[in-house]
Amino acid sequence: MTAPARTRWRRGSIGSLQVLCVVLLVALLAQSYLVDLFDVAALRTGSTVFVAVVVQALPFLVPGVLLSGAIMAFLPAERLRRLLPRRPGLAVPVAGLAGAALPGCECASVPVARRLMQNQVAPSVALAFLLASPAINPVVLVTTAVAFPGRPEMVLARFGGSLATAVVTGWLWQRFGRAEWIAERALGRLSGPVGESRWRVFTETARHDLVEAGGFLVIGGLASAVLNVVVPQSWLGTLGGNLVLGVLVMAVLAVVLALCSEADAFVAASLSAVPLVPRLVFLVVGPAVDLKLIALQTGTFGRRFALRFAPLTFLVAIGCAVAVGLPLLGSGR
Repeated sequence: MTAPARTRWRRGSIGSLQVLCVVLLVALLAQSYLVDLFDVAALRTGSTVFVAVVVQALPFLVPGVLLSGAIMAFLPAERLRRLLPRRPGLAVPVAGLAGAALPGCECASVPVARRLMQNQVAPSVALAFLLASPAINPVVLVTTAVAFPGRPEMVLARFGGSLATAVVTGWLWQRFGRAEWIAERALGRLSGPVGESRWRVFTETARHDLVEAGGFLVIGGLASAVLNVVVPQSWLGTLGGNLVLGVLVMAVLAVVLALCSEADAFVAASLSAVPLVPRLVFLVVGPAVDLKLIALQTGTFGRRFALRFAPLTFLVAIGCAVAVGLPLLGSGR
């Protein structure tokens, strides 16, 4: 056997399939030992929470990503621009309401907002749509209703808090934002691929959103399981006794976990020891600002934009969630 042949054989001899087979074989041979090792109450509780979160959310992710792909492929940004009022002050709330009918994940809303800016839509209007689309679309509202059965006020509060966040942030950016804060590459004329099949755009967008949403759903399920097992119930009870602390902790948790908006309601519902208002803050802040969004906005609109937009959105989201949540939800769980 020649040296190149031996090199190719060595490189191709061990792959992911072989590793999987070895892991399964070891698991079968050590089955009794592994059962005793993992037969722990905490692991059983954590696995139950994880499976419950994932199984409840999956049926709603698939229709959501399919609808998101259809919107991306068959409703061009130019058509949406023609539907908006010419005055930015009026166009901001209209763009926010348009987000209720145009579902998409947080990651997909960023390039859509960029396309709107490239089609001469005012940045404040595009940013209002960016915040509203992943937060108040029908898929997200339905998943919230399923995650909080018998509590329609939670769905209403999420819709009101998220819409208010989008509109208020848009108006504030219209009043105080500056064009030089946005990178020139984000404001340049749109020059996408010519003749690209709409069905290809549909399939690629749906595949991307499904992978993104599914991945963050798994992360969210694991985080929820860990929180329910590792964090003592007395700590969560402390959040229930201090509204300000509960709001701040859940807001920071939403930023750090960076969940998909189509799955975060199930994670919030699993934290039953936390009052409804802090959990509402978690649901309103998450789709508006988190670590993955900050990174994506930095790459799309520039660092100067992200350093101003992220803190602004964070504060507005907390304020709007609390302002809407207190009269609708009170201090209940």
